[in-house]
Amino acid sequence: MASKTNPFTFLQQVRSETAKVTWPTRRETMISTVMVLVMVFFAALFFFAADQLIAWVIGFILNVGA
Repeated sequence: MASKTNPFTFLQQVRSETAKVTWPTRRETMISTVMVLVMVFFAALFFFAADQLIAWVIGFILNVGA
């Protein structure tokens, strides 16, 4: 069974662990954000094109049978 830690000790441990984290700089954060937005844009274009192609193929198949 896990031992219980009082809240004060827990918060001290959290604070000491947080101090060990290497936080990104403002520039790194901005570059990562821009990269994510660009990749989202390209993914949206890809899925839009794939959806249009599939819709066209299904429309062509259904119209041929009529």
